[in-house]
Amino acid sequence: MKLQCDVEVVNRMLPTFGLKSRGKGTRAVLSIGKHSDKTSQRSNIYMMICTAKDRAGAKYKLKDNIEKFFTWFVEDGKATVRLKEPAVDICLSKADANSLKSFLSAARLADRGSDTSSLPLSTLTPVRARDVEQPKKKLTIVSKKDYPLTSNFPYSLEQLQVSYCKLSRVDMRMLSLKALRKLDLSNNHIKKLPATIGDLGCLSELILHNNHLEAFSEALCLSTLQRTLQLLDLSQNRLQSLPAQFCQLRELVNLNLDDNELVRLPFHIGRLSRLRFLSAAHNQLAELPGDFRKLSLENLDLFGNPFIQSNPLDHTMQLTFPLPLQELATRAVANLRIPYGPHLIPAHLCRDLEVAKTCDCGRVCVSFYIKTAVSMNLHKVSQTVVLVDDMGGTDAPVQQHFCSLSCYSEFLDNALQRGIR
Repeated sequence: MKLQCDVEVVNRMLPTFGLKSRGKGTRAVLSIGKHSDKTSQRSNIYMMICTAKDRAGAKYKLKDNIEKFFTWFVEDGKATVRLKEPAVDICLSKADANSLKSFLSAARLADRGSDTSSLPLSTLTPVRARDVEQPKKKLTIVSKKDYPLTSNFPYSLEQLQVSYCKLSRVDMRMLSLKALRKLDLSNNHIKKLPATIGDLGCLSELILHNNHLEAFSEALCLSTLQRTLQLLDLSQNRLQSLPAQFCQLRELVNLNLDDNELVRLPFHIGRLSRLRFLSAAHNQLAELPGDFRKLSLENLDLFGNPFIQSNPLDHTMQLTFPLPLQELATRAVANLRIPYGPHLIPAHLCRDLEVAKTCDCGRVCVSFYIKTAVSMNLHKVSQTVVLVDDMGGTDAPVQQHFCSLSCYSEFLDNALQRGIR
């Protein structure tokens, strides 16, 4: 039985001499196995603790020698074994919870003098240097020849960069790194992201610059990334659109969409209330969604998009008279804020309501409306704005929807009075 964890051996006599322990563990390998006493020539069960400074290991007899186990925080990978002789506390931390439970169970059996055949014993031999190294937290691989083919990635990694390795898909071994906070897979050939990336419960930075991505799945938007992801770099890919659920990634602070083929931004992009840095330069954006007005950014770059010349008189009319009953009903649900869901109404109506538009009058329209584009100075939503075009402009067209002909007429009257073109 072996266990890798941090260990601190605390002498309980230290306070008697006015001394204190360091309070900091050292990476170690613990083993439980047989060892022959030089004096009695009899074999007994010992616990051996090997560290980088003492790879040969210090041995502690276990039979009838454990005074108490402290296991209040065993689920967090922490426990303490109190020995009678010598008077020390062996404090364990940063252990795998299941491995720690098994190790403590074996130590308890050894203390009781159980039959050795029932114990998972190990050979008490010195450990290799790499077994007692501090857990690796950062790994950078920028060459295909350095990519591990047979060995796993260190379980303790918090930052992993794998670039220029011609990966065509995400290695499933990466998805078992539960402590991972930053994953950089830039400059590869990845075409599709597995939904299981969403199982990385600590991931706050995901960098996928210069790959071959054609989609960002709804499943990722609805995963635990909703609560953790703060930086997302999807620049230099082949994205044409992002799903409506993309705006569920509400912890996003930094979003880079440069050099894709995006024809539109997510309809409810204004829901990304924490977003501060947005770059979507060199795409195919003709106009911005009306929700764009709700953003509060520090830096915005939309250079190199074929924005249309906005004119309130140019419009798309998608109205019928009278309005269909379904439109009236869905408008009522939205305007009266009636709770809804696929368990109450058909799923396609739920999807329609998710992209409901807000008219100038404050009411909602769903599938029937009048749409135009209005010029907006981007400084209204961002402190710093990269010029939109080579002419030095910082204005861009933003969609505006109207629920009725009267609302559109009133808007036109006001626009013409202000001389808006």
